[in-house]
Amino acid sequence: MRDTDPQVGEGKVLCHFTMSLDGFVAGPDHDMSWMTGFTGRPGVEEEYTRTTGAVLGGRDGWDLDPDARPYGGDWQGPIFVLTHHPEDAVQRDGITFLTCDVAEAVRIALAAAGGKNLEILSPSIGRQALQRGLVDEVDLHIAPLLLGDGIRLYDSPGAHPIRLNLINSDDPIAEVNLRYRPVAVAVADAP
Repeated sequence: MRDTDPQVGEGKVLCHFTMSLDGFVAGPDHDMSWMTGFTGRPGVEEEYTRTTGAVLGGRDGWDLDPDARPYGGDWQGPIFVLTHHPEDAVQRDGITFLTCDVAEAVRIALAAAGGKNLEILSPSIGRQALQRGLVDEVDLHIAPLLLGDGIRLYDSPGAHPIRLNLINSDDPIAEVNLRYRPVAVAVADAP
């Protein structure tokens, strides 16, 4: 298995997340404070900044910080927020609130991406888009961390499994083997 080739902006629909080893893309209540202190492939943030044309997210994530922009503010482009109740949303320039079906939301956001990629940054919207066959790639950065609780990448009890093909391998159905060691944590002496 080789490292993933750099992302290219060719009009793909991506579910793009950093994920804990145990499958969480956010902590409880959408907490993202755990996403620090990790190293990635050099230039990866610039790669996604360059190849992303639009972002589709959900209302829960939006409400946490309406002033936040993807990639620490380095990326500028249209953001679409899919919601059932846009009337009480915090309005910002460059943000469009959609109340349509997920397939229509993907169509609108992909058209706005202008030939670059659409990144879905919501696990629930990603799940719906995956189940409808609207996703071209699931792009994950797996952090060496076990969160234990939070919002899962794909949480759909009772749904049929969705098989994926591994892109960065000559064998698309190969398992990915990861090996980690727990970091020793100093335990305070008992009184």
